[in-house]
Amino acid sequence: MPKAVSLLSGGMDSAVLAYHLKATGYDVHALSFNYGQRHSRELQFAEEIAADLPASHDIIWLGVQGDGPESIFPLSDILKGSSLTDTDVEVPEGHYAEENMKATVVPNRNAIMLSIAYGVAVAEGADIVTFAAHAGDHAIYPDCRPIFVELLNETLQVGNEWATPVPRLYGPFLTLSKADIVRTGSELDVPFELTWSCYKGGDIHCGKCGTCVERAEAFALANVEDPTKYEDPDFWKEAVRVQSSH
Repeated sequence: MPKAVSLLSGGMDSAVLAYHLKATGYDVHALSFNYGQRHSRELQFAEEIAADLPASHDIIWLGVQGDGPESIFPLSDILKGSSLTDTDVEVPEGHYAEENMKATVVPNRNAIMLSIAYGVAVAEGADIVTFAAHAGDHAIYPDCRPIFVELLNETLQVGNEWATPVPRLYGPFLTLSKADIVRTGSELDVPFELTWSCYKGGDIHCGKCGTCVERAEAFALANVEDPTKYEDPDFWKEAVRVQSSH
C-alpha cells in the first residue's frame, strides 16, 4: 500500500484531502503543527478527524531553544506580524480575497512544515507529501501557488536523492476552488462538522473572519448543506457582495 504524509490542520481542506487519500488507497500519516498560533482549536479537531479516518496522527510542536529562564518559546514569538501568531495584530474581517487578509500570512509557514513532513516521509519510506492548498489561496498566500510547490519539490528531492523512494511533494487541490473541495468532501462523506476554520478560536465559528466567509461561501456555491454554526451566519453574504463590487 502506498504511503502519504499529509498536513492536517484541522480545517476543511486538509480534512477532505486526508479522506481523499484514504479513498484512493493510501496509508495516511497525518501531521499537525503547534507553532504558537493564536488558538489551538483546530488541533483538537485534527485529532478527531484522524481518529475518524482512521489514520496515524502526530502533533509537532515547533519551539525554539533560548538562553533565558523561559528557555523554550513557540516559533510564533519570532515569526511576528501575522494575526495568526501575534495577538497585537487584529484578525481581519471580510472576504478572503480582500487585501487586508494579507495580515494572516505567517512567514514561510508552509515551507517550514512541508520540509519537516518531507523528512518524516523519507524516514518512513513514504511515497508522497501532501497539503491542501487550493486556487483560492493564491492571491493571498504566495506559498500556496503551483510554482512554490514545483520548486520546493525539486529542492527537497535533490536534498534527499538517495532516499528509497524519493518522495514527491503533491498539492492535488492547487487548481481547485474551495467549492470544488466541498463537493469532493460531500462525495466522500467527510464529516465537515469535525473541521474548524475560524481564525478567532471562539466556542463557535465567528462568521466574519476571512476563512469563515470563504467557508460559508464555498458551501453555498457547492450547493451542499453547511453544518457549521456561526455567530453571525449572514455576514458572509455582504462580504461577498462588497468584494465582487471591486
